[in-house]
Amino acid sequence: MRIYLTGLLVLLTTALHAQDTLRLSIRQADSLFLQNNLEVLAEKYQIDIAKSVEIQDKLWNNPTFGVEISAYNPSRGALDVGKNGQKAFTIQQLITRAGKRNKQVALDVESTRKTEFQFYNLIRTLKFELRQIFFESYYLEQTIALYDNQISTLRTTVTAFDREYNRKNISLKEVVRLKALLFELTNERANILFELQENQRDLRTLLSTEQPIKSLVDSTEIQRYHLDRYNIASLKEKALQSRADLKVAQSETKQAELNYTLQKALAKPDIQVGAVYDQASNYVNNYFGLNASIALPFFNRNQGNIRAARSSISYYKTAENAKQNTVSNEVDAAVQKVGIADKAFQSVEGQFTDQFQLLNNGIYDNFQKRNISLLEFIDFIETYNESIKEYNRLQADRIKVYEELNYVVGEELFN
Repeated sequence: MRIYLTGLLVLLTTALHAQDTLRLSIRQADSLFLQNNLEVLAEKYQIDIAKSVEIQDKLWNNPTFGVEISAYNPSRGALDVGKNGQKAFTIQQLITRAGKRNKQVALDVESTRKTEFQFYNLIRTLKFELRQIFFESYYLEQTIALYDNQISTLRTTVTAFDREYNRKNISLKEVVRLKALLFELTNERANILFELQENQRDLRTLLSTEQPIKSLVDSTEIQRYHLDRYNIASLKEKALQSRADLKVAQSETKQAELNYTLQKALAKPDIQVGAVYDQASNYVNNYFGLNASIALPFFNRNQGNIRAARSSISYYKTAENAKQNTVSNEVDAAVQKVGIADKAFQSVEGQFTDQFQLLNNGIYDNFQKRNISLLEFIDFIETYNESIKEYNRLQADRIKVYEELNYVVGEELFN
């Protein structure tokens, strides 16, 4: 079953390379993400919806026009609406008091700002996910290249040892052990490919494309990740100024305050004013009159909604303070993680991979010449592969924690 899955994965990989591959730098990936990501495009419509609500609430209430006609007059018949008949017209207009309309519009404007901050926070979150996957995929591809080279060379060695075994020059045990090593490397490669394919799935979703994506990273992009220009106090200050999710929390507090003002205004009753024309049913014919009405706030003065709005202010202020504390702690943790990753990376010798590569280049020749034993050869291959794999993972993890610092601060720190 495992061999079948491995074979299927090889076929899948071949098919992927046969398609047009998108070769992208991180800047190109960022640009394509902003252009194509469907979640981002959908969220833009929420801003349009919020702005439309602003427009609607700025409008005045429409006047109301009414008509009354005589349906039946016993002496003159049905629909007696002529010069000597009866008809009446009314027009009414609601006039809001206490600045209700302006207060509602102010609340709508703040709601739009909150929607915009939510939009920016979505971009921040998805871009963080994109960059983590992008760099992880790059280093997984480097590890795959290592395994491809090892497997190719080991297959040649196994073929040579098969010939020697057929000539009775070596034992079957050595051949079988080499084949077991080859099988082990093939399975490890398959596991890495499974992980890489999951990353491909997520990258395609984020970039809204069906093409395979190859990460292109050069040394200048790696070198820009360092903390020399920043200290933790300045990073916390930046985060408190820039974090979109914190601005969402601040906007919610502002909305609660505006809603409290609105609810107090709603306690003031509005005035309905109007005019009436009555042809024949009033105390004089062709009567013209004015009217006005207002609700008497004896019982309902919006007390419950005012109390709820006041409590909402306390709730959202507390939530805002909690978010500020969370942001500060997240910056602390991210800086600590960057320090740990940098220390681990710097502890590895600068020539670590070069030294291993030099040894690797000669190990197969020395083994075939029987200068080293089978156990020494297998031990080196396993140690070499594991070390390079972990070194690549360390490099990926280092960049990922720097990108996490970008994420928790809410700014591009390493341009």
